[in-house]
Amino acid sequence: MANFPYDVVGFDLDGTLLDTSGDLCVALNHALSLANRPPVLLDDVARHIGGGAAQMLRSALTESGGVDEAAFDGLQAELVAFYAQNIAHHTAFFPGGEAMLDALDAHGVKLAVATNKKESLAVRLFEELGIAHRFACIIGGDTLGPGTAKPRPDMLHEMVRRCGGTRAAFVGDTTFDVGAAKAAAMPVVAVRFGFNDLPADDLGADAVIDHFDDLVPTLERLG
Repeated sequence: MANFPYDVVGFDLDGTLLDTSGDLCVALNHALSLANRPPVLLDDVARHIGGGAAQMLRSALTESGGVDEAAFDGLQAELVAFYAQNIAHHTAFFPGGEAMLDALDAHGVKLAVATNKKESLAVRLFEELGIAHRFACIIGGDTLGPGTAKPRPDMLHEMVRRCGGTRAAFVGDTTFDVGAAKAAAMPVVAVRFGFNDLPADDLGADAVIDHFDDLVPTLERLG
């Protein structure tokens, strides 16, 4: 176990560790209905996800006719409030996720989450799913204050600091994740099954996987 190359492995949340598309889609459509905009189909919502609630809402509004800046903050607040109350109805691990966490645990790895989702929402989601105890730290897009969310490296540096580690890798699904890891000089693995804002092979990650069964051997190879 001591030979595993990383003592900390961090994960993005939405579209990487968990498939949150169903619950996010319902919340997004709640906000869009308040703006008299058409709903986003579940099959289409993934392209709006990745930079946090504000970016998701702005992307969907832009696509359906433009953003009313005067109304935007209120709509975002409605989206977040609705999502907080309906956060775990449809959300689940991507295939192999729990077994992958078990395998990393067996290697003595500290698990962490760095997500652009608000910290309170990430913690609430993990608590409702009964998995919060599995992570040494959960860092949200607002944890460190304005201007520190991915693709800046601040959250990943803080992740390593809180976990007390020295060798860390990150796993994500978007340019936000890869950009943050690269800025933090951290190896990064991209997942093809996530909410990729570019084709996974074009994100610039050090490796790309199709299933969580592939993550531990990929990290061993990278290390």
